[in-house]
Parts: sequence; C-alpha cells; structure tokens
Amino acid sequence: MNTSLRYPGRKAEARQAGFTLVEIMVVVIIIGLLAGIVVPNVMDNLDKANVKKARADFSSLQTALKLYRIDNFNFPTTEQGLEALVTKPSIAPVPRNYKESGYIDNLTKDPWGNDYQYMSPGEGHEYDIYSLGADGVSGGEGQNADISIWDAE
Repeated sequence: MNTSLRYPGRKAEARQAGFTLVEIMVVVIIIGLLAGIVVPNVMDNLDKANVKKARADFSSLQTALKLYRIDNFNFPTTEQGLEALVTKPSIAPVPRNYKESGYIDNLTKDPWGNDYQYMSPGEGHEYDIYSLGADGVSGGEGQNADISIWDAE
C-alpha cells in the first residue's frame, strides 16, 4: 500500500531491505572460523567412538566364543569363522553340542561397514578377532589402523 494514501502530506519513502556485501563477508568468515575449530574436534571424537564400538563388539563376540567353547570343547576354526556363532558349521570339526539357537543372533559389521575378521589359532592366543579399520586393508595408521581384541586400549 502506498504510504502517501495512508498519511496525507508524506511522500512515499523508498527503502531497500537486505544485507551489504561487507555484512555477508563477515558472517561467512565467522562461519569459516567456527567450522575450522569445531570440525576437527568432531571428527576426532567420531574416530574414537568407532574404536570404542569395535571394542564393545569384540567383547560380545568374545563372550559368544567362550560359550561355544564350553559347549563344544574348542573354538571355531578359521575356516568356520565367526559365522559358526550364528549357524551350526558343516565344516569339520562339526560341533557335537551346538546350541540350537546359536550363540548370537547375527553378525554385525565393524563401524566402517566391513566384516570382522577371525583367526583360530591367533598369534599368541587361542583366537583373534580384529577389524581392518576404515580402509578395510591390512595395516594402516589412524582410522585406517587395524584393531585387535588383544590390543591395549
């Protein structure tokens, strides 16, 4: 509505709404600075959380492996793998006292979406459970490093 019709004697004022280029640049710089500080901290916490989740999964798998051993007098072989905790193995040695419902409901993936690895006998232990890290390849550093159930935390 034209302001000169509402208020006789006043002329219509032309106002433009918006931000100046300088104001927009200041906001973009502030957002960039905040992102530069926050993102590295969040990413570091995400890496730590992934390792903690893998360790929690190791604990669950280790409990299931111990129950398997109590019932069947040995751990599953490397060939039978962790799948032996879900379904009865058909590869020798076939377990004699396998629990009908299995020892876990299903196998979860590691935090990076790869399968957990299993080896029996392990290096220096009766078995080993490990993750190949974010890259899914043996070796690596940082988030790509392998994580084993026997690693010190």
